[in-house]
Amino acid sequence: MKNSSFPVADLKEQTLKKVQELEKRLREETGEEIILIAYKHERGSK
Repeated sequence: MKNSSFPVADLKEQTLKKVQELEKRLREETGEEIILIAYKHERGSK
């Protein structure tokens, strides 16, 4: 059986700004409060 974990990704400042810009665009387009969360996929042991 596979075990996967998803810790929060450690984004560089430039990458984080891109995510925040996308959140803003999505909020403007949808009128909804959109929050994006970045996780890093790590495979656990069996």
